[in-house]
Amino acid sequence: MAVVPDTAPQRPPARRRLILSTKIVVSVALLAVLVTRSDAPRLWSYVRSASLPWLAGALGLYLLMVLASAWRWGLLLDAQGVQVPARRLTQSFLVATFFNNFLPSNIGGDVIRVADTARDARSRTLAATVVLMDRGIGLLGLVLLAAVAATIARSGGLEGPVPSSALWFGFAAATIISAPAVLAPGGVERLLRPIRRVHPEWIGARLEQLTQVLARFRAAPGAIFGCFAGAILVQALLVGFYAAVAHSIGVPVSPWHMAVVVPMSFLVQMLPISVNGFGLREATFSFYFTRLGLPIEAALVVSLLGAGLVMLFSLSGAAVYVSRGT
Repeated sequence: MAVVPDTAPQRPPARRRLILSTKIVVSVALLAVLVTRSDAPRLWSYVRSASLPWLAGALGLYLLMVLASAWRWGLLLDAQGVQVPARRLTQSFLVATFFNNFLPSNIGGDVIRVADTARDARSRTLAATVVLMDRGIGLLGLVLLAAVAATIARSGGLEGPVPSSALWFGFAAATIISAPAVLAPGGVERLLRPIRRVHPEWIGARLEQLTQVLARFRAAPGAIFGCFAGAILVQALLVGFYAAVAHSIGVPVSPWHMAVVVPMSFLVQMLPISVNGFGLREATFSFYFTRLGLPIEAALVVSLLGAGLVMLFSLSGAAVYVSRGT
């Protein structure tokens, strides 16, 4: 099947500018509130005390996270009979990381990943479905890791502000909602059938293809479970990344608590109301740290320093993008 170009309607320029302006205002306002509630000398003392070897270690963990993410993506593509070299997937993920960090939207990277595999898949719908499946499984792994960490912290007398029961409920609910997509692909097609009225031929063809893609996933449970295990590994590496950043400035926070606040911050950043999560991420860290008795300055530095390292690392994706000559 030939690759079908994306013909989705674009938002009018004025509306895009309004949305971007609103996101900027939200991010700046949240950061301003948090900074005004903190002590500037203490903030600076944390920044000056940062250990370069620990920050370098954090970057190493982030590189491992990228490699694990590309491997997970490859498992799902293999389940669809799409063979893409691991090197290309890694390079694509690096470029996607760059776009996620330097465009005012977290979906820019997904567009890159779909575009980079659509030709091999011979279908943009298939490539997009694989990326969405990867995202969904990643979210399940994220919530599961947070639930396990919160449970362990609680059993050790280190209960945090997010109840483990709420996280377990969220994981169970997400699993129950998402499982039918793989276990009963035909049900998904029937559920979405009413939207055929918008464009019967175009949407009908894609619903049929979506059903086929989901059916192939159902026939490859090893790929699904492997991707899920990879999702937990990816989240654990991200927790290790932020734990290394916290250790670099001497913040005494339990790794179990980091394994709760880091996934929670990623969930909060999914709200499309800020620029790349700025402000929302720092507010999440501040909320959690202060309820553990840690200073708000520590939360801000860990969050912003971590974000800065990620942006620095993502410049490698810009180099890959430029080397493509596109």
